[in-house]
Amino acid sequence: MLHIIWSIIVGFIVGWLAEVLYPGAQHLGFWKAALIGIAGSILGGLISRLFSKPTPGSSFHPAGFLMSLIGALIVLFVCLKFNLV
Repeated sequence: MLHIIWSIIVGFIVGWLAEVLYPGAQHLGFWKAALIGIAGSILGGLISRLFSKPTPGSSFHPAGFLMSLIGALIVLFVCLKFNLV
């Protein structure tokens, strides 16, 4: 249960940072920013695993937060481009 709560909190922080960094983005609110951040974290994790695999047994990838932010920016771009937000 605590893992889900941390995913929502970190997802919101990443989504909020993506919203701040993306030019022209409107205020999304807590839940939309959290969902964009969580989706960006998943996308960023998939992208980072394509280029370098984490060491076996490691719980997180070293580029995790940065790739989460890049993934959230990609998700925000797609959502704004296709008017999904």
